[in-house]
Amino acid sequence: MSNTSPAASSVLYSEKLWPSASTWIWPIIIALTAGIAVAPVNTVLGWGVGIAMLIALVVIFLVRVPTIGVTETMVTVGRASIERQFIGEVVGYRGDEAFKQRGQKLHGLAYMLLRGWLDGVVKMEVTDERDTTPYWLTSTRRPEELAAALGGVMYEFTEEGKAEAVAEESSAQDSED
Repeated sequence: MSNTSPAASSVLYSEKLWPSASTWIWPIIIALTAGIAVAPVNTVLGWGVGIAMLIALVVIFLVRVPTIGVTETMVTVGRASIERQFIGEVVGYRGDEAFKQRGQKLHGLAYMLLRGWLDGVVKMEVTDERDTTPYWLTSTRRPEELAAALGGVMYEFTEEGKAEAVAEESSAQDSED
């Protein structure tokens, strides 16, 4: 007899956006600062405050790790969920184009779950007429897999991406001449 529930068997994609190794330096720096600030009053109290602050920050970092989940009927990004029927075009990005999506091409009404330590992003168009959110943009370590789970593609395979590649190639050729 299987212990998996029907909902668990329909999971198409799941990812936790764990902080990178370099991100963990910040709780240490904050805890040291708190301990040093209290140490002139009482050294033992300063050590206690520093250790307590470090434990509290590590717990907060671990509890607040967002999850991306895709099932046959729902898409969940962090604390937000949307039915799959309201997801339109899905495109994954890496590198310079991902940077542009997070910055100069970003729509002000978009729902975002961005993490600075992750390069890849996936853009999911929202087709619900009642929702003013034009799209969701989420960071991910595996944009190819997330886009594929939602029936989308990576940017370099879209018409815009192909046209940009051709333009870059011709400009590189012009600069050689």
